[in-house]
Amino acid sequence: MARTTRLGIDVGGTFTDLVLHDEARGVTHAGKLLTTPEDPSRAVIDGVGRLLAETGTEITQVQDIVHGTTLVTNTVLERTGAKTGLLTTEGFRDILEMGREIRYDAEDLHARPAPVLVPRRLRYGVPGRITADGTEHSPLDEEAVRKAVRVLVDEDGIAALAVAFLHSYLNPVHERQARDLVHSLVPGLPVTVSCEVAPELGEYERTSTACVNAYVQPAMRGYLSRLERELGRIGFAGRLALMLSSGGLTTVEQAMAFPVRLLESGPAAGAIAAAFLASRAGEPRIVAFDMGGTTAKTCLVEDGRPRLRHEFEAGRVDKFKPGSGLPVRLTVVDLIEIGTGGGSIAVADDLGLLKVGPRSAGSVPGPVAYGRGGTQPTVTDADLLAGYLDAGHFLGGEMPLSLAEAERAVGELGTRLGVSQQAAAAGIHDLVTENMAAAARMHLAEKGRDPRGYTLMAFGGAGPVHAYALARRLKVPRVIVPMGAGVMSAFGFLVAAPRVDEVRGYPVALTRVDWQRVASLYDQMAAHARGVLGRPDVVMTRSADMRYLGQGFEITVPLPDEELSAAREAEIRDTFHRTYQEVFGRTLGDGAPELTSWRLSATGPAAELTLAHHARGGSPHRGRRAVRFPDFGEVAADVYDRSALPPGWACRGPAVFEERETSCAVGPDCRVVVDGQHNLIINIDYGREEVPIR
Repeated sequence: MARTTRLGIDVGGTFTDLVLHDEARGVTHAGKLLTTPEDPSRAVIDGVGRLLAETGTEITQVQDIVHGTTLVTNTVLERTGAKTGLLTTEGFRDILEMGREIRYDAEDLHARPAPVLVPRRLRYGVPGRITADGTEHSPLDEEAVRKAVRVLVDEDGIAALAVAFLHSYLNPVHERQARDLVHSLVPGLPVTVSCEVAPELGEYERTSTACVNAYVQPAMRGYLSRLERELGRIGFAGRLALMLSSGGLTTVEQAMAFPVRLLESGPAAGAIAAAFLASRAGEPRIVAFDMGGTTAKTCLVEDGRPRLRHEFEAGRVDKFKPGSGLPVRLTVVDLIEIGTGGGSIAVADDLGLLKVGPRSAGSVPGPVAYGRGGTQPTVTDADLLAGYLDAGHFLGGEMPLSLAEAERAVGELGTRLGVSQQAAAAGIHDLVTENMAAAARMHLAEKGRDPRGYTLMAFGGAGPVHAYALARRLKVPRVIVPMGAGVMSAFGFLVAAPRVDEVRGYPVALTRVDWQRVASLYDQMAAHARGVLGRPDVVMTRSADMRYLGQGFEITVPLPDEELSAAREAEIRDTFHRTYQEVFGRTLGDGAPELTSWRLSATGPAAELTLAHHARGGSPHRGRRAVRFPDFGEVAADVYDRSALPPGWACRGPAVFEERETSCAVGPDCRVVVDGQHNLIINIDYGREEVPIR
């Protein structure tokens, strides 16, 4: 039997989303079920079995499964990782606390840094020194390494080890020597060396990245091994791939070795899906809005590509304050994320004011309306009271919601706030919308973008529910809600391309570059990338981190495709000045450019995919119900079955469009049409308000 079926699986904090696609049979089918936090693989296996049964597919027909998980992120956030030790250069034991030697908020006397993952008693400095030019000043003290490892393993009971020595990005010999010693002493102990996980300038950031990778490695190894075993048990013999934070795909082996690179795999998949659909819809400028059960994310997609960056902070103490988290060096989709989702809990704080999130009810116990033991009102409960959700059709009627329980919980919150039940529900909705709008405005403003010149694409289980209100706050003129929006991240796994991102540190002024050395670095990176991807048809793109001499932070600048040599220096300098101007609005005329890190991205071809949506027969109209909208109050809205709407169908708001995994409500000021890709295109009429920029 031919293997033509592919599966995308996204394990989120509340729901596990699945998409099955078979290009040969013209089948696209989605599934959604509650995540099983005690063992996420259980929901995966249950969901796979269900999708196969619903589509008449045998497990032997499945070619590959592409997977993304929040396990790495949750392990860092909840501090549930392995007991980890650190070997570092003698005298630099405290580098994790020293950090950048600045306070991330100089005006907040109570600002506290993110707690380190490796406590001081589990960090050992050992003699041996590589200098800043990569030469060996003094040899590694092997006996000191052996002694430290014996104490860490035998007395402290560590389950993972990070090794981060000074300047190892230039000369990794000491780190690899230490790793070999550890493996000879303690076979099987997971060891992360910083020269492999983040071989670039920045001792603090490189050490932090190595520690995060080591901290989550045992849990990720265990999960992926268990998942492979369970998939094998049900007869899967295809390929299992993992989504990277950059939006690319990698192997299970690479994911086990470098799990830190999966920190933002779910959000990255949503951005990749948005980029794919934006290209199909002919939209060059998109604000991708992904709202699930726990968080909401926004990302810019321009000309069919999401923006990328090469640094990230995990577990921020304050979401909006850079420096308040654990820095990690990895390529990641550039998005902003806030703790606002369908399961976010609404409370009255000590001042009697309404607060929503970041605490979430998750899948256990879930929102009050789920009837699974939740007692605190959530965003989903408020959405149900506002009429955006149908208690009888949630998850296609598979998971009925309790309106009475939601009314009780929101009513009790209203009593604590001194307002009515309806006012409390409206307050939850307004606060959530403003929080998301503020985050989106900040994200766009940092890049010099005006939201009025963009189209909002909404997906995730709760994204379409809140898309209309968010678009009005941002003055966005158009909203797109794709078919299957509730499982769009899982769909993104299927349209992503295999990808490897490599980096090598070599700080040098532009006028002093040893171009033969650069060529050697790129040859090493290209060879490693081809080896990981295991295919010849790979597209390579090069870039470099650059700054003016004397600066402390870099910007990423594209490099010419042609052979790099002194003849290209003027071109590289001009590109750096243009990029610097775009980012900061000015350049330093007399500044001398410096390159710090050299980057290579290797991408294989993405799978060909044709969306296979077919409008089912019958009338799409389900009736009418009362729905409340900001600025319009309670109105009677037509309710439609989204799956029955054919291309070309159109209507005016107010209206509610329901599908199995999500729901979308639009106000009286909207015109809605279904395009040829089965997307809902929602045009908002702002009347005499400020004319949107297009």
